[in-house]
Amino acid sequence: MCGGVGTARTPVWTWLRDRLAAFDPGLLRLAAGMRTSGSIALTLAVLSTLDLPVRHLVAGALAAMVAAFAIREKQRRRQAVTLALGLPVALVSLSLGALLHSRVVAGDLFFLALIFCAVYSRRFGDRGNALGLIGFQTYFMSLFIGATVPALPGLCGVVVIAFLCSALVRFVIVYETPAGILQRLREAFRVRLAQLVEAQLELLDAGPDEVGKALEAVREGTARLHETAMMIQSRLQEGTSDEAVAQLVQRRIADAEIAAERLGLLLLNARSAERASTLTLHLPGATVPASDRLPVRGDTAETLRRDLRALTLLVLRPVGEGGGTALAQIRNRLLGYREEENLPSAPPAVRDVFRGIGETARAVLGLRIALDDPQDESDDTPATARSREELAAENAAIEGAAEAEQEEQAPTGLERPTTRAAVQVSVGSALAIVGGEFLSSHRWYWAVLTCWIVFVNTSSTGEILVKGYRRLLGTVLGVGAGIVLVGLIGAATWPALGLVLVFVFLMFYTASLSHTLMSFFVTAALGLLYSLLHAYSPEVLLLRVEETALGVASGIVAAMLVLPVRTGHRTDELLVTVLERLADATDAAVEQLSGGPQADLLDRARALDKALGDLRGATQPLTHPITPMRTRRSTVQYVMALLETCAYHTRSLAATAELLPAHPSIAGDPRLRRACGRITRNIAAIIARLKDEHATARIERGPSIASLLDTEGLPDAFRYDRVTDRVLRHLQRLDEAVVGLARPLGVPVPDPVPEPASEPTR
Repeated sequence: MCGGVGTARTPVWTWLRDRLAAFDPGLLRLAAGMRTSGSIALTLAVLSTLDLPVRHLVAGALAAMVAAFAIREKQRRRQAVTLALGLPVALVSLSLGALLHSRVVAGDLFFLALIFCAVYSRRFGDRGNALGLIGFQTYFMSLFIGATVPALPGLCGVVVIAFLCSALVRFVIVYETPAGILQRLREAFRVRLAQLVEAQLELLDAGPDEVGKALEAVREGTARLHETAMMIQSRLQEGTSDEAVAQLVQRRIADAEIAAERLGLLLLNARSAERASTLTLHLPGATVPASDRLPVRGDTAETLRRDLRALTLLVLRPVGEGGGTALAQIRNRLLGYREEENLPSAPPAVRDVFRGIGETARAVLGLRIALDDPQDESDDTPATARSREELAAENAAIEGAAEAEQEEQAPTGLERPTTRAAVQVSVGSALAIVGGEFLSSHRWYWAVLTCWIVFVNTSSTGEILVKGYRRLLGTVLGVGAGIVLVGLIGAATWPALGLVLVFVFLMFYTASLSHTLMSFFVTAALGLLYSLLHAYSPEVLLLRVEETALGVASGIVAAMLVLPVRTGHRTDELLVTVLERLADATDAAVEQLSGGPQADLLDRARALDKALGDLRGATQPLTHPITPMRTRRSTVQYVMALLETCAYHTRSLAATAELLPAHPSIAGDPRLRRACGRITRNIAAIIARLKDEHATARIERGPSIASLLDTEGLPDAFRYDRVTDRVLRHLQRLDEAVVGLARPLGVPVPDPVPEPASEPTR
């Protein structure tokens, strides 16, 4: 995996499996592609025995595709109910499409009403979204194949067969359970954690000309690990046996994520001439701190490299899986770095890296205890035994904790996103129908479909613009591919259908990666379908490009003129939500660290992460590579990096605070309440300015966080215990990041105040 310890014995199959798990966490994309293409293949296999015309085969393939991808619920029982309800919806929609085939005006009006209802139904959750999608797509299918009343009985039979085949594939052939998906996501987290440690090892050895590239790999690995942690969080409720197990897994995943991210920062500090900021790990293109190679050579440097390789091995191969006593000895050695007497003689920054390795090894041990069966403890050293005792105490505290639920008031009326989107899509579709009729009276529906798609999972005009651009680009490229493929294959039914299946699989496998790629595969498959329907010509595919462009334009016009949500307004709203959750999570963590009552700290930290993820998605139009506003793009990237930095320190504070109930030797420090007050007041000042640009709130500046603690009369060496020292560092960095946020957001910041006392140096 990373060279060195044990990697030469890693089987090729294991290497490939791990890489696939990291590339496709939970194998969710693979399962979606197999489920959809498998449903189509099985449907075509059944229909081929009935000697039906090609039009019916195409209808069956489209119905099977809709039945496969529309269902998004996580519980199998709910999936079955939704699929059963979707069949009558599909039959009614198909029947109305056939009945209104020759009634142009009535058909268009019904299509608009169906579009409004399909989008509005998203407010009723996954089931409402699925039924609306099935209704819309089935009506679209009736337009595509030209369904008529005489052909209706046969087409209804085809739809029934397609839904039954889709059910068979979903519940029997491509068998998935919530627990199985969660297990695969945990494997993906394990592999991505190992990949991050590999990237950190490369950062350790990178020369001055290579450190920028190595640091970018660490940033990417950190982001990918966090992405997997959030995916696990979204699957915990369905994939675990009870709430206590879910909380335990959540805690151990958070511990491992925090420990790995901190290890990267410590490595950067160890090889830097100046102390690195956490911001460096989150800001793309950030200036790398002045650095050289490690300030140690010889045995210490080689020991550090060896132990990073060993940590990777420990993550990938748990103790007891064929490693004999060697892996247990590796684990014991790494955990030993949590004890001061086991640290090698080296500069303080390098010793901190060894401590970080020990803490990451402890997090890995915690993951194994939480996720796997009890392990053999016969080879434990005293340091390992102490780590097990700490973890057992924490597990008991987690299992006894009560979960607090937070409720947020949902918007109503036209402020509700589903209502607004339903109105916008309906208006955009009306424009697409009118314009599409001018382009083609037979294939105007492609413009409507594009208008529908650009509104899916978008919340602002900027997001719609970016998605529309990507769809148009993919369509243009797909037209070229379609012309070439039809020229090679012609109207040969089964080779064309086989290639369509491949494209359908790739379409769903790449859907979450790139909308451009997805559109490319859709359009290429479309050229083959048209050839099967004997309706193909290069002009038809070029018309597809024109209709797509019209649909994109119609969607953008509707988004700009009808109940518009400006990108800036949307990002400001989400930014306020992020800051509110940041203040809430930080205040709750510091309150518990000060000796206050227990709270659901990790839930609050994950709520912050979710809000930050929503903001990250909303800012994509502002950070897109082709955006003309380069200065604004840099500002947005800087603000997002600062928010990522704040979230990291808040997660760390929450994880440290949850140690208190489980470790009697660690006591709360009431002085921390005072240290946190300025941070929360500054966050409130930024929120006030975002809500009202005329607000007079200002940022407070003052002495460092450490100097706010009353330490008069205590010698420097005994001013802080180990836990308080770490908490102070997180609070100090959080304070600096919040002040840094104020400047690009236009909040006045006074000059810094001279320090009355020195900060902790450990």
